[in-house]
Amino acid sequence: MATSHTRIVERVLTRLKLKQLRLLVAVGQHHSIQNAARELNVSQPAATKMIKDLELDFEVQLFERTNRGVVPTPHGEALIRHGKLIFAQISNAAQELDDLNEGNKGRVVVGTLLAASSHLLPMAIEKLIADRPNVAVKVVEGTNEILMPALRSGEIDLVVGRLSTHRHRQEIEQIALFDERIVAVAGADHPLLGKSVDSFDAFKPFGWILPPLETTLRRQIDHFFVNNGQYIPPVTIESVSYLTNRTLMQRRDLIGLLPSHVVAQDIASGLLGRLDWDVPFGTGPVGISRRIKERPSPACAEFIEALKEVAARI
Repeated sequence: MATSHTRIVERVLTRLKLKQLRLLVAVGQHHSIQNAARELNVSQPAATKMIKDLELDFEVQLFERTNRGVVPTPHGEALIRHGKLIFAQISNAAQELDDLNEGNKGRVVVGTLLAASSHLLPMAIEKLIADRPNVAVKVVEGTNEILMPALRSGEIDLVVGRLSTHRHRQEIEQIALFDERIVAVAGADHPLLGKSVDSFDAFKPFGWILPPLETTLRRQIDHFFVNNGQYIPPVTIESVSYLTNRTLMQRRDLIGLLPSHVVAQDIASGLLGRLDWDVPFGTGPVGISRRIKERPSPACAEFIEALKEVAARI
């Protein structure tokens, strides 16, 4: 006897159309069948029937009407996520064929967090293109809040940087490469540079450049500030742009908390200086995040090996 799973799979394989999945994703985006139908250039009754057919085929309710519009149920959210992944894979296939037509041998789309952007990622890309000269590499910069959903939906192949400690673990494999320390840095003319600091009180008069609120490091920083007399910096700048942060620290008496590998070269050249403070938080693994249930392409697999080799040297 066929199981429910087998019955649904057979029905979907014979009946599912990509236009239904496009509509599903559009309804999830617009929270409106009417607006989604307009986007796909179909009538609202036809769109409603397409959704009903999907619900019959998958034997679940996909949407419910609320005062916020048409909202996906948990089943709907799951199917929308898989629909996005299907379309991302179709786009990747088309891009790979286009790359092959142009003489490129494979393509890797990698998301980068700040901890990987200065040494690990550039050196790994350099090794990859030395071994595979015609590979195409695309780098997308951001925070985990931006990159992890893009990784899950198939828009990017890998995320390289500080590993998230508590999110996305069911669908994402993490490969730790090395542990990274956070250091306090400032411009070469900062009043505290080169001075022995007895306590955190010496830092309190100065402004700070901090990571965004949604990051793990920022939560650790805020917790530390609260435990030090409910400290509120006189100036706070939230930024993950290292070029912006470096210029601000050179021009103003601001303190930055950054991964040690990111600032190592600028400290060695004298553009920035490391302050006399052993930061009591922020140490954590830097590594690779990738989708668990997907075999990487040959170019992507080779890039993972390049990242491992570079990390071992670092």
